[in-house]
Amino acid sequence: MTDVGSTVPRRQLGRLLRQAREQASVGLEAAAADLEWSRAKMYRIESGQAPIRVLDVDQMCRLYGTSAEMTEVMKSLAKESKSKGWYHSYGETIPHWFELYVGLESAASRIRTYEHAVVPGLLQTPTYAEQAIRTEPGNPPEEVAKLVELRAERQRLLHRKRPAAPTLDVVLEEALLHKNVPGMRAQIDRLLDASTAPNISVRVMPLGSKLSQMVTSGSFVILDFPKVGLRPAEPTTVYNEGLSGALYLDRIAEVRAYADAWNSLTAQALDTDNSRKALLTIKEKYYD
Repeated sequence: MTDVGSTVPRRQLGRLLRQAREQASVGLEAAAADLEWSRAKMYRIESGQAPIRVLDVDQMCRLYGTSAEMTEVMKSLAKESKSKGWYHSYGETIPHWFELYVGLESAASRIRTYEHAVVPGLLQTPTYAEQAIRTEPGNPPEEVAKLVELRAERQRLLHRKRPAAPTLDVVLEEALLHKNVPGMRAQIDRLLDASTAPNISVRVMPLGSKLSQMVTSGSFVILDFPKVGLRPAEPTTVYNEGLSGALYLDRIAEVRAYADAWNSLTAQALDTDNSRKALLTIKEKYYD
């Protein structure tokens, strides 16, 4: 599970198309109107959430007055974005807005995740994952097993050899560990086991911690990517999931705001040793 499929070239293409539009001083809605597309389609293309045909790239470049050289670069990216990642085998089981995340997660060199409601998917046991998936809207019973399998497949990246497994840094609220979820004891054992891996840290935000800005913004993931030369292959990206979709934020000011929030969270959370002690103490209340 080392390929990232169409995700990275699609994101690169979307970013270049957005830059070309902005350099041409063409607004998003104006471009959509000229191309006879919806504003939503334009947004999906520029954020890398939707594929685009080479002919459409050529049409956009003509509208923006893009140079012939840059047009060819973008058309090549459009061709490259047709390749398939391992996760495409799950078909419509994966929501279109989450498919992009799975590809980015596979390409990341560091993953920072804060969770206030559920254990992060990369560290869930199959039993816990099934319970969590059943609570999500729009998941028919017949798809649950496939989604549990997908979650287990995603977890393989934490142990891969080539490319090197990413670093996973987790901060989770202690309150979510006290929820009445079948298999919670085994789930806490999974967290304890994961925390011994050299590339994984698990830190607990104790119940007595102060309120923070995360009360309103909720859970989030910050994805960093390996460098190609002196620059990362992809810009650091924040993933923020809601009930019916997700936000992918990569502008400097947006990323900085979440990086500051992450630093604030890690300043309040228990260190790794005390987090292990807290997990062991909480585990004793479960006898399932």
